[in-house]
Amino acid sequence: MIMTKYARLASLVCAGLFAGFLTGVLVLEYSLRSFDGTVYTQVRLVELDSLDKLAVATLLPALIATAMLVYRSFRTKTRWLTVAALALLLLVFGLTLAVNLPINADQLHWNVQSPPTDWARLRDRWQIAHAVRTIAAILAFAALALAPPLPTRSRTRALTESATTFSG
Repeated sequence: MIMTKYARLASLVCAGLFAGFLTGVLVLEYSLRSFDGTVYTQVRLVELDSLDKLAVATLLPALIATAMLVYRSFRTKTRWLTVAALALLLLVFGLTLAVNLPINADQLHWNVQSPPTDWARLRDRWQIAHAVRTIAAILAFAALALAPPLPTRSRTRALTESATTFSG
């Protein structure tokens, strides 16, 4: 049971940090919408310097810890919020791989003085995918926070103990 408690703590902390990180980036990206391509490109290049490392350092442990919780809660009635959280985190991971990372890779080669002609279209595509990721990450964190802790004893053991108490 101690491993489950640590997995729950790691899952909550990492998913919460990840959701907060994505929210901060969403606010920054929204504020950049009123600027031209050179400002947007310069800020994106700064973001891409280290923010991907923070995303990996929070999302991957959140996924692993949440998967452990799903495994530990699989045969209980408490699994549904944890399963939902894992599904949402997997959605974030998949969307990141399919949309955000390829755009990030392209943006690494952008020139601040002359962004590509379609920079606004790529920005919009990245920001829409990021908004979906942020909402999914917040919902995953909420599901983990609302998920009841696992029962401390198994149903079979509880029934055996109650039968012993009743007959004794």
